[in-house]
Amino acid sequence: MNEVYVLIPAINEEKSISKVIENIPDGFVKEVIVVDNGSVDNTVAAAKTSGAVVLSEPVRGYGAACLKGLEYILGKCDNSDIIVFLDGDYSDYPEEMKIIAGPVLNENYDMVIGSRILGRDLGKTEKNSLLPQAIFGNRLSTALIKFFWKYEFTDLGPFRAVKAGSLKKMKMNDMNYGWTVEMQIKAAKLKMKCKEVPVSYRRRIGISKVTGTVSGSVKAGVKILYTIFRSL
Repeated sequence: MNEVYVLIPAINEEKSISKVIENIPDGFVKEVIVVDNGSVDNTVAAAKTSGAVVLSEPVRGYGAACLKGLEYILGKCDNSDIIVFLDGDYSDYPEEMKIIAGPVLNENYDMVIGSRILGRDLGKTEKNSLLPQAIFGNRLSTALIKFFWKYEFTDLGPFRAVKAGSLKKMKMNDMNYGWTVEMQIKAAKLKMKCKEVPVSYRRRIGISKVTGTVSGSVKAGVKILYTIFRSL
C-alpha cells in the first residue's frame, strides 16, 4: 500500500501550525514532517505537541526547508509513495488533502496541484485571501510555462501532492522563492502526468513572508521569472 507523507516548511507559525496538523485527515498519512526554518517563537514545540516529526534547517528559504524535508522522506520511502507539500500558515485546508493526493494514489498521476485560482472560480476562496500581486504573478508565470513547454497550469500553489519517484527524477535544487515554479517546469520538461484540482483558500494566520511585504513580492517575482528563463 502506498504511504502518504506530509512536508510542512515553517517559520514563526506558532499560532497556526497546530491547526494545520490537527486538520489533516485522520489515518490518511504515515508521517507529518515539519521543517523549522529558523523560528524564534514556539513553532517547534507546537508542532511536536501536535505529533509531527520536526527537523531543523537554519539556512533560510522555502526551498531550503523543502529540500531538508525531502532528504529525510526520500531516504525512507518507496518510489510509489506520495509526498504532500503544505504550508504552515493555515491558509490552505488540510482536510482537502485527499482531493489532492487521490489522483496520485489512484490514477497514476505524477503531480497534482491544488489550484486556488480554480477554487476562486467555484467560490471556495475567502475574500482578499489571494492578494493582487499573487494573482498577477500566477497568471504571468503559468502563461509562460504554457508558452514555452505546452503545459497548462493556473496556479503555483504550494498545496500539492507528488509521487516520490517523480520527485527524485526532478532533482529539485531551488533554495527559496523559485521552488514551486521549478517543480512545475521540471514536470513539464519531463513530460510527467499532471493535473490541478480546485481547492479552498483563506486568509493566512500572520503575515506572509512573500506577498505580505513589497520587498518579498519583488524578490519572489524576480526569482520566479529568473527560474523560468533559466530553464529554457
